[in-house]
Amino acid sequence: MSDLGVEEGPIFSAISASARQLFLLLRCIGFADKAQVQISEEGLRFSVEESSVMEGLCFLEKSLFTSYVYNSTSARPSTPISQDSDATGVDQPIFQISLPSLLETLQIFGLTDPNTNRPPWARDNHAAPSTAFSSNVLGMNHVCRLGYDASGSPLSVILEESSIKTTCELTTYEPAFATDIPFSRKDLALKIIMRASWLHDAITELASTSPTRLTLVARMQDGKPYFALSASGSLGSARVEFNNAKATTFALTATNTVQPDTSPSLLLETFQLADPTAKVVNSYKFDMIQKAARAMAVATKVSVRGDAQGVLSLQFMIEVEAGKVSFVDFRFVPFVFEEGDEGDEVDNAVVDDEVDPSEDDL
Repeated sequence: MSDLGVEEGPIFSAISASARQLFLLLRCIGFADKAQVQISEEGLRFSVEESSVMEGLCFLEKSLFTSYVYNSTSARPSTPISQDSDATGVDQPIFQISLPSLLETLQIFGLTDPNTNRPPWARDNHAAPSTAFSSNVLGMNHVCRLGYDASGSPLSVILEESSIKTTCELTTYEPAFATDIPFSRKDLALKIIMRASWLHDAITELASTSPTRLTLVARMQDGKPYFALSASGSLGSARVEFNNAKATTFALTATNTVQPDTSPSLLLETFQLADPTAKVVNSYKFDMIQKAARAMAVATKVSVRGDAQGVLSLQFMIEVEAGKVSFVDFRFVPFVFEEGDEGDEVDNAVVDDEVDPSEDDL
C-alpha cells in the first residue's frame, strides 16, 4: 500500500466538551500577543515569552479532550523543526498564532459566570458551582473542535452550542524562538510547594508599593524553613514572610512604622534547599512576576523552584473537572547582583533540563 494514503489525513484534530476550560487555562499566559504552539502525541504545548527574560508555558494534555488525533506521518518536510522531535524522528509541528484572537474565539458564546449578565443562550440555571471549573460554570455544552491540516495551514477552531455553529481559522506564523529559557531541574537550589492563593495574596500586598523588583530569600532559620518575599518602591517597602510556625506581613510606611499581621498555619508543604546551610537570594522584575497573577488566582498549589543559576520556575497546579489537573509554568531570569548588594533589606528582617508543565512536581 502506498504511503501517500496515510498522509492524506490532517496532522491534528481534537474535540473538547468545554471551550471555557481551554479559555481559562490559556488565559493564564495571555500577557503576550503571540503564542507558540507545538503539537505532539501527548497534547498541545502553548508558550509565550517577553524580552527573553520571562516565559509562560501551558500544556493541554490529550486527556482534556474527548477526542484527540495526532497523525505524525502527515507532518510534511516543510514543517518547522523543533528541538523536541518525537521518538520516531518525525518533527513535531510548531507554529505561532495570535493568542488574543484565540482567546476571543473561545469565549465567542459568552463565558462569564452564570448570571443575568450572560447572553440568553449561554445561561445556566443549575445550582452555583463548587469550583471555578465545575460543569455549569464551564459551559460544558460549548463543544470546541480544533484542527490543523498541514504545515502552513491555519488553526481551525469550531465552536458549537445547540444549533449555533461558528468556524474560525487562525493564521499560523513561523516560530519566533527556538528554545525555552534554560532551567535545570537536576541542579535545583530551592524547591518550595505551597498554596497558590497565599502567593497571590503576598504579591497583591507587595504591589501596593509600586515596586520594580521582587526579592526572594530562602534559608533555614533556627532549624525551621524561612521563605520571604520583599519589594520596595516609590510608595514604601514591604515584606511577606512564610515559615511553618506563622505567616507575618510587615508594611513599612514612610515613617518606618511596622504593622505586623500574624496567623498560625502550616504554610510550606515542601521546603528543600540543595545546601541547608546556605541562603538563597535572587531578585526578579516585579511586573513580570505579576503577569502570573491569573494563574495564581485559579491554581490550588504552586511549586516555587530556583536552579543554581537563579532562574525561577513557578509551576501552578490547576484543578479541572472530574479530579483532573493541568499545569501552567512560568520561568523568570534573575537580576545579576553586584558583590555586596544582595538581599540587604531582607537581612534586616527578624530573624528551584528543560521542564514541561506536563512534568509536574506537585
